Amino acid sequence: MSDDLRKTPRLSRRILLAAGSAGLTGAALSLATRAAAQGSGPPGPSVPADTGAVQGERIVFPNWRDAGDAPPPPPPAPMPPGERVGFAIVGLGRLSLEEILPAFGEAKKARPVALMSGSPEKAKLTARQYGIPEDAVYAYDQWDRLKANPAVKAVYIVTPNGLHRDHVLAAAGAGKHVLCEKPMANTSGEARAMIDACRQANVKLMIAYRCQYEPFNREVVRLVRSGEFGRVKMIKAFNGQTTGLPEQWRLRRALAGGGALPDIGLYCLNGVRALIGEEPVSVQAQIASPENDPRFKEVEESVAFTLRFPSGVIAQCGTSYGVHESRELRVHTANGSLQLHNAFAYRGQRLVIAHREGAHVQRDEPVLTPKNQFALELDHMAECILKDRAPRTPGAEGLQDMILMEAIYEAARTGATVKVGPLAGTKEGLDATRGPALEEKK
Repeated sequence: MSDDLRKTPRLSRRILLAAGSAGLTGAALSLATRAAAQGSGPPGPSVPADTGAVQGERIVFPNWRDAGDAPPPPPPAPMPPGERVGFAIVGLGRLSLEEILPAFGEAKKARPVALMSGSPEKAKLTARQYGIPEDAVYAYDQWDRLKANPAVKAVYIVTPNGLHRDHVLAAAGAGKHVLCEKPMANTSGEARAMIDACRQANVKLMIAYRCQYEPFNREVVRLVRSGEFGRVKMIKAFNGQTTGLPEQWRLRRALAGGGALPDIGLYCLNGVRALIGEEPVSVQAQIASPENDPRFKEVEESVAFTLRFPSGVIAQCGTSYGVHESRELRVHTANGSLQLHNAFAYRGQRLVIAHREGAHVQRDEPVLTPKNQFALELDHMAECILKDRAPRTPGAEGLQDMILMEAIYEAARTGATVKVGPLAGTKEGLDATRGPALEEKK
């Protein structure tokens, strides 16, 4: 037996009895503390690969993996809580409670500081859960009180579509920047009023097109625009799910503006536009709903629509409230195809690329780090406020989708091809309705 082992005290019966009420755990901890104080343990890590190093506002580690694996992403570098942009969440429905508020835990530049709801009981409980002061909980008619809260720099409107205009106008009147859920409104006229109100109040307006911030969707955009697989010829996009409960607001025209199209079909419309950066020149569409179904007395169940673009690209899109959940995007190019599974879902994206390599067809599946889409869009809005930048998805992006959805409804109603085009007053070229391109995060 070595001298070191002879010096190490053992857990004898005498020691355990002496420990008394501290018990085995207390005795073991006491011995461990004594051993550490005597320096008998191994030295702690000291090389940069283990300890990391501070560089600016970030702690970085050198790549510890060999060439056979991709290097891991750097650790998060969140801003101190007191320096983050404070958001008030307006509306505490399922989306806010299940996705948006939890996403603040993964955000680096945004934090929740206030709530607005029509249910005081629900709002107070939620405030306690997220550490929001009770005096920062507001009813829908208390915008003056919210205006006086200096911690609130922006509001996130997460109420039914038919209420977006009034809430955005109220937020702009309170001098707060606005992040508004999609669809932007019920009509293009309402969307224009929202843009005008925010412009006059000198506050930013961003529409929450989360997929434009999601890593897999962004990778598809990058690959398509790089031309790596040749020119895009056709795009197929589908977003569908079942729905029940006829009394829910999504099936009431006054609150929803429509059925499957503005709720989930919008992801196909906006996704295709964002993918190639062009605006369609014509629209064709059909609508189908089951007869005598109380769920679809006011809104449609299913919509199929075709968009034609200036470059010759044809996009076939579909959406439905009556099918098993499916959220797919497929891009067909001259030399390959890209299929994004769960393209419009909150999580679970998977990208498969097929292309020819000599006499064989190669199938690749890029490995990307999944990220919380809501946290990404919250941080983007926060960064735009902190650096006084225009959002990537501003009000003009939402307005153009409203105009195009109205054209889709017209095409379905008349059976005619409806001509459309770029949004008046926007810049020429690709991404006419969008703000500056997103920076690649390291």
